[in-house]
Amino acid sequence: MTLDTEVPDPPALRGPQDPGDYDAVDEPEERTGDDTYREDLADLLEAGAWEDAFDDWSDRTYLSDAAFRIVREAGLLRRLDFYWNPAAEDVGYRVPPVPEDLFAAHGGLESDDVEDVEEELDDLARTVSEVLENDYIHRGSEEFGYDWE
Repeated sequence: MTLDTEVPDPPALRGPQDPGDYDAVDEPEERTGDDTYREDLADLLEAGAWEDAFDDWSDRTYLSDAAFRIVREAGLLRRLDFYWNPAAEDVGYRVPPVPEDLFAAHGGLESDDVEDVEEELDDLARTVSEVLENDYIHRGSEEFGYDWE
């Protein structure tokens, strides 16, 4: 199924900033500080990473347009969060919890849809993480202040 929707604005990136709180990130043995490069990641999302990832995800998601509209209106997309872990050179992500009663007020959608939404938001966040890592963070350059060579 393909979603028939405009690409929403990228998330705000304002999570806990502890590498252990993110999925798909290897927590370093020792912390190197609280500098999580949030502005740099936000800039990359604005520069096209979010749109590229969203387009890829929306082509294969099985969320209905109605379920996606509810997710969007509930602000769940804006609460996705991403973390650049320079020690492991990966991008982690956090998916906000989906309220159990999210669909209660919307006719035609079941509370069982919550699990599907959680899976699909996780897939979207994973896709964004992969797009950032593979297409936007150039490890052969000094992006994020690192000389990867």
